[in-house]
Amino acid sequence: MPVARPPLLRSAADPARRRLLGALLAAPALAAGGLTGCTDGAAAPGANGPVELSVFWWGGNRRAEATEKALRLYSARNPRVTFRVTWQGLDGYYDRLATQATGGNVPDLFQVDDSMLAEYAQRGVTLDLSGYAANGRLDLRGLPPGLADYGRVDGRTWAVPAAQTHPVVVYNKDLLDRLELPAPTTGTPWTEYLEWAARVTRVSGGRVAGTMDASGDHRAMWLWLRAQGGDFYQGRNLGFSSIALLDWFELWQRARADRATPAAALVDRADRGDPARQLVVTGHTAASFAWSHQLPELQRNSRDELALAGFPGPPAAQWDRASMYWAGFRGTRHADVVADVISFLTLTVEAGQTLGTERGLPPSLPVRRAVVEALDDPIQKRVATLAQLLNDQVGTAPPPPPKGHDQVRTLLAEAARSIRSGKSGARAATSKFMARAQAVLAN
Repeated sequence: MPVARPPLLRSAADPARRRLLGALLAAPALAAGGLTGCTDGAAAPGANGPVELSVFWWGGNRRAEATEKALRLYSARNPRVTFRVTWQGLDGYYDRLATQATGGNVPDLFQVDDSMLAEYAQRGVTLDLSGYAANGRLDLRGLPPGLADYGRVDGRTWAVPAAQTHPVVVYNKDLLDRLELPAPTTGTPWTEYLEWAARVTRVSGGRVAGTMDASGDHRAMWLWLRAQGGDFYQGRNLGFSSIALLDWFELWQRARADRATPAAALVDRADRGDPARQLVVTGHTAASFAWSHQLPELQRNSRDELALAGFPGPPAAQWDRASMYWAGFRGTRHADVVADVISFLTLTVEAGQTLGTERGLPPSLPVRRAVVEALDDPIQKRVATLAQLLNDQVGTAPPPPPKGHDQVRTLLAEAARSIRSGKSGARAATSKFMARAQAVLAN
């Protein structure tokens, strides 16, 4: 049966994640399914009668088309199982999920990112998939070990990576060719990368800045910390000192003084992460920081040819990272079917070839090989090539971020913004951030 496709929901609201958790926890609990696992066979998930699963994710039209096609394939294998889908852009996604919860319409299966994974798990929002992983119904042995680990909280599996991605530098290849300047390379030390960016600004006569200002980007700071033997978190606490944070902010103050980055107003406009607003797309910088799986969308918004390099700093500072996860709701009445659908979407070649690389590279290595071998799009091939290079060099994955991570990264962005605008000095912003972040994590 074809998957019903609702109109694209559009919302300018920021994700209201605090309200989401309140709504989910206050919603009437459905009868929880057991962790008995499904028996083999196409009819097994619907053996007790027709099943309709609600599914919710964020993304654009291309992701929706691919996901709905994959769900139709599942229904073709399991005729008693159908799907009711809802999808929209990331802005407002968690707000919409809260609205669904308030109305008693909690999705059986939904997308979640690592900013909320630990919080959902520890508050009992997500379905515990550990039993399925243990009995082989969710066979995660084909995932890179670090990628599988990054979906576990307190030793239990609460979600399965929907795809793998890497933080990258996206640069304007055509622009650099016109300026007769070299492209950034994977593993360049941070200081050398910022010197390169300042040179781009000078050679362009100030028409284009070298790089996006990443002072408020927790992803960039996390890799910078790991390159020095540190980490962003240690358990439920910050893993860095005020001295380290001040060093990070002062690194970017020097970059601004060297004109390696654009004006604060431009940075603030692009800081929300919307691919269409990335400064490498709008023509304000030669390079921006993004996720590797976003390259096709970024390229669609640029007339110039874009290319990829790994983040500054040693590749060993990176780890196998999920772009997003599939998770089930703890109160679903169809836990076995939810687990089976997750297995189908993430671990089968048929689904992998249908979903392609829109969310990132397939999490399962055997599925990934089949998908990558069939790629004919040059942009997607660049993503796969860089991923292969980095996969051979990445370090050990840390635990998923703890409860409160979403607020912590917001506080970091606010602190960086206050420094860029001149509203506060680096030392004052550092002290304020450390106090507020520790309070959030202790809550």
